[in-house]
Amino acid sequence: MSGQSITDRITAAQHSVTGSAISKTVCKATTHEIMGPKKKHLDYLIQCTNEMNVNIPQLADTLFERTANTSWVVVFKSLTTTHHLMVYGNERFIQYLASRNTLFNLSNFLDKSGLQGYDMSTFIRRYSRYLNEKAVSYRQVAFDFTKVKRGSDGLMRTMNTEKLLKTIPTIQNQMDVLLDFNVNANELTNGVINAAFMLLFKDAIRLFAAYNEGIINLLEKYFDMKKVQCKDGLDIYKKFLTRMTRISEFLKVAEQVGIDRGDIPDLSQAPSSLLDALEQHLASLEGKKVKDSTAASRATTLSNAVSSLANTGISFTKVDEREKQAALEEEQARLKALKEQRLKELQKNPAAAITDSSPVSTEGGTINSTPAIDLFSTPSSNYSTSKGANDLLDLQPAFQQPLSHSTSNTWVRGFTASPTPQQPQNSRGLNADFDSIFGNNANANNLDSAALLTVSSTLNTFLSLSVCVCVRAHLSTCAHMYLCEHILYTTVCLSLWVVVVLSVLLCLHLGSPNSSPANPSLCLASF
Repeated sequence: MSGQSITDRITAAQHSVTGSAISKTVCKATTHEIMGPKKKHLDYLIQCTNEMNVNIPQLADTLFERTANTSWVVVFKSLTTTHHLMVYGNERFIQYLASRNTLFNLSNFLDKSGLQGYDMSTFIRRYSRYLNEKAVSYRQVAFDFTKVKRGSDGLMRTMNTEKLLKTIPTIQNQMDVLLDFNVNANELTNGVINAAFMLLFKDAIRLFAAYNEGIINLLEKYFDMKKVQCKDGLDIYKKFLTRMTRISEFLKVAEQVGIDRGDIPDLSQAPSSLLDALEQHLASLEGKKVKDSTAASRATTLSNAVSSLANTGISFTKVDEREKQAALEEEQARLKALKEQRLKELQKNPAAAITDSSPVSTEGGTINSTPAIDLFSTPSSNYSTSKGANDLLDLQPAFQQPLSHSTSNTWVRGFTASPTPQQPQNSRGLNADFDSIFGNNANANNLDSAALLTVSSTLNTFLSLSVCVCVRAHLSTCAHMYLCEHILYTTVCLSLWVVVVLSVLLCLHLGSPNSSPANPSLCLASF
């Protein structure tokens, strides 16, 4: 059974109604369930940070709003989600956090709902301080120490002396705040704080690796520095030794909670003789009396110290590379599972593999390479000249209406229309026998009805085409509405007059002595 509270469900439903998928995902990632944020929600938010059309300030503000909750679970998970996006999300996210004047103001947070709330509130205050310091460090140096390039050609190893002396204190401050989290193995009792500790553990490894390379660069330049620089460098190295002890204790806690021993780097202490050599060099620059030491002994001491710290850096790098390899293997396994799922779907429904938009048909194992018809291409001149004269006549069969039902219709009381045989139509034009209509054909008596139908069909076609032309002109522009109505009215009137005249002539012809008596129903039907 899901541990989401009613408040979580109502909040998620509200975001669903407003259509904010990001706010809904943030709400689901920071529910009241005492467990870490779900991976699917974190992956979706990471993808959102990589989309250019996503509003990063809105995403960050939504997380800040969740930290205003009174429940330690919601606040702790909001901080964990924010930390996850700072580490694995697009750099735009941490850039926005660094540009803000204030981030998390949780120095007085306290959940009094229970004993666990009192305990977790302490770690929430410490965790929020670290995230604030992480953003401040990015603002000061314009990069994230956990993501810099490492190695002999890395950023911290190639930095000049002045910039190095300003950058290392920033790393020290961030490392101090991280180690101030100060959690014991018996205090990692739930999934929420465990998720936060894992992120802090990974940050500690990467941050100390950059810190270690900065110290190596500092030692290599120490004996060439000025007196003031040597004094600052010596103070930095002394603080480094203190933090090295604290990071060792932090890694022991990680080992106690079940983190693989291979994921915990080995720390190699620098020889104590190095500190004496550094102090003697500074004293000599200040004019104090020191015991004599040759340049060869100093070089040997320095070489041993650098080698020891370099081994520590290699150990941290191996851990980082192992983590990257595990992430790649996980991603490959996920892609493989998706491919297998897709293949199963295609086997169940083969028709889904062929989309409606596909121009190629594979029916019967053959590929249809017939070129698609371009509906927007300009017709060739030959086609337009040869077909232009017959376009209107080609439309005629579409306007013809069957009159086979006329045999059962009564037009005038006492008169019924006699059945008329249908004449075949020519597909290229009108099949009108005008000689049969006007008496110049010997087969006129047999074709009277067909002639009348042909003439009526011709007039209907003419009228329909006129209406179509007028309507199309009307749709083209509303400014010619009056002209279209006038043309339509004139066309209708002329058509009616022609129908009347032809009908009278046909009635006179059919009623002449040389022909059979006129059929009144046909005359009336023509009207």
